[in-house]
Amino acid sequence: MMRASDEVTLAGIMTEAAQRKGLPLIVAVDGRSGVGKSTLARTLAERVEACVIEGDDFYAGGIELRADSAVARAAACIDWTRQRSVLEGLAAGREACWRAFDWDAFDGRLRDEPTRIGPRPIVILEGVYAARPELADLLDLRVALLAPDDVRLARLAAREGAIGPWERQWHEAEDFYFKSVMPPDAFDVAINLTP
Repeated sequence: MMRASDEVTLAGIMTEAAQRKGLPLIVAVDGRSGVGKSTLARTLAERVEACVIEGDDFYAGGIELRADSAVARAAACIDWTRQRSVLEGLAAGREACWRAFDWDAFDGRLRDEPTRIGPRPIVILEGVYAARPELADLLDLRVALLAPDDVRLARLAAREGAIGPWERQWHEAEDFYFKSVMPPDAFDVAINLTP
C-alpha cells in the first residue's frame, strides 16, 4: 500500500494510472463515515476530469434498527449489484443511469428521477464499501481515507445532529468491514486527510 499525503498527490497517482491503463480508470474512494470521502471525491473530480458516483445512492440497509449481526449488516448495507451494473456501463464507455435511495423520504423508496452520468476518463465511486471485494475486478485503484475516530465522530455529530442507535448499528458494520473485509493494507493507496 502506498501512502499519499494530500489530494494533489492522489490526483497525480490517478492521472498516471489512467495514462498507463487507458481509459476509463475506475477508482474506489472508501473509508469510515465522516472521514471526508464525498469532499475528497468532488475535489478530485475537478482536478482530473472525473465523474463521481455517490455510494449512498445505493443504500439498501433498511430504515429500521436491525437485530442481525454486523457481518450481515455490512453485506446488506449497499446494493453492490446495482453499483456493479453502473460501473460496467461506464467502463464500456456508455452512459449510466440509476435511481438513488431517497434520503429525504427515508421510507425505503428510491427517487423518482433517475441519476444519469456520461462516460468520463476517470470514474470515482465514493462511499463506505466502495472497495468491496465483489467489485474488485472492475476497480483499478482502491483508496482508503483515514482519520482518527474522534475527528470523524465529531464531523458526524456536526453533520447529523446526533449519533443514535440507528447510526451506531452501521458503525458496527463498518468496524467489521474495515477490520475483516477491507483492512488498510488491502488498499492500493491510503490518505489521511487530517493533520
